[in-house]
Amino acid sequence: MRAALLAVQLPGVDDQAFTASIAELHRLAQTLGLEVAETVTQKRETLDPGAVVGSGKLADLQAVIRAAAGGAVEAVLVDHDITPSQARNLEKATEVEVLDRTAVILEIFRRHARSRAAKAQVEIVRLQYMVPRLRESGKGKDRQRGGIGGKGAGESALELDRRKIRDRIAELTRELDALAEEQRTQRARRRDMSRVALVGYTNAGKSTLMRALTGSEVYVADQLFATLDTTVRPLHPPAHPRILLSDTVGFIDKLPHGLVASFKSTLDEALEAGLLAQVIDASDPNFERQLEVTSGVLAEIGAGDVPRLLVFNKIDRTADEVAAAQALQDRWPDALVISARRPADVARLHAWLVSFFARDLVEGEVRVPYDRQQLRGEIFAACEVLGERYEDDAVVFRVRARAEMLARWRDGLGRGA
Repeated sequence: MRAALLAVQLPGVDDQAFTASIAELHRLAQTLGLEVAETVTQKRETLDPGAVVGSGKLADLQAVIRAAAGGAVEAVLVDHDITPSQARNLEKATEVEVLDRTAVILEIFRRHARSRAAKAQVEIVRLQYMVPRLRESGKGKDRQRGGIGGKGAGESALELDRRKIRDRIAELTRELDALAEEQRTQRARRRDMSRVALVGYTNAGKSTLMRALTGSEVYVADQLFATLDTTVRPLHPPAHPRILLSDTVGFIDKLPHGLVASFKSTLDEALEAGLLAQVIDASDPNFERQLEVTSGVLAEIGAGDVPRLLVFNKIDRTADEVAAAQALQDRWPDALVISARRPADVARLHAWLVSFFARDLVEGEVRVPYDRQQLRGEIFAACEVLGERYEDDAVVFRVRARAEMLARWRDGLGRGA
C-alpha cells in the first residue's frame, strides 16, 4: 500500500524540527508497511479549518495522488492531529483514506500489542479516538422514524454506537483494573529488589540492551514501538543482591496524551525503580530532541526525580565513533557511551549498575527462626549473604543489604522476621 504525507510548518517550529518530524512520520509509515510515494508540505500560520492546507496546496496533493509513479496512492498521512471534519474534507477532496498522526500511532500500537493489558489499553484509547468521529463517518440516521414531524422515535444509529462504545470502554476498564491489581501484587513481591527501568525514545535499542544485560529472549525488532509490554528479568551474570531490569514502552514526539495516560500502569515500573537507565540513540541526528521528549514524559508521569543514568547507545553506528563518543562525554561526563552489540560495553554497564546499588548496602544480621526457613530464598535474592550461623532456635544470616530492608526485618515488619 502506498501513501502520501502531508505536513504543515507552523510558527515556532524551526526547519530542523520540521524535517525531523516528517522523517519520523516516514518511519511510522514504514512500520505500518506503507510505502511513502510523495511528501507535500506548506508553511502556514495555522492549519486550515477546512482541509488542513489551502486550496492551492490541496490541488497539489490531489495531483500527487493522481500522478504518483509506481502505483496508486491509497492513503494520506497527516503529520498533525486534525479534527474529524478536517479528515472528512480531506477524504472527500482526495478520495483516499486519511490518517492523522494519532491514528497512525494507534494502528501501530494495535498491531504490536501482545499482552491482555496492552491490548485493552490500546483499544480504550482507540475507542475514545473514534467517538467524536462517528458523526463525520456518515452515521447518525434514525433506526426508527415516526411521531409528529417524522422525528425518530427510537435510538439513532449514532446514539446506539456511542452507547456501545461507552459500554465497551467500561468493560475494558474493569479488566484493566483487575490486571493492574495483579501487577501491583507482583511489584510488591519485588519491593526488596534493586530495580532498574530501561526508558527512552522508541527504537533507541532498549530491548537489545535488555537482552544483552539479562540473557533473555525479549522481542527485538528494528521498528518503532516494537515493545509495548513491560518485561522484568534479573541482571545476568547475577548480582548479589539480585538486580531486576524492566523494559518499558518507548516514547515518541507528539505521543497522544491518551496513550501516555493509558500506559501509566505499564510505566509504573519506572516510578518504582531505584534507577532509570535512559537509553538514547547516539546515531540519530535528532537525539537531543528525543532526549528532551523522554524527559518530558517521565516528568509527566511523576518519575522526574528518580535517579537517572544516561546511556548513549548505538555509538558504533555514528560516522566517526571516536569523535562522537568524545563529544558526548564532554557534554554529559556522567553518561555511558556504548553499543549494546559489544560485549565489552555491556559488561561495563553491568559493572556500573552493580556498583550503583552496592553504594546503599550496609552490613547487618537477619535472624530467621527454623519455622520460617522458607525465607532463605528471599534473603539470598535480596541480600548479599556473607555468612550464617546456627543457634538453638534460629539461623542468623550475616548480610549486606539496604538499611530499610534490614530495619523492616528486625522490627518484624514485611515478610522477614
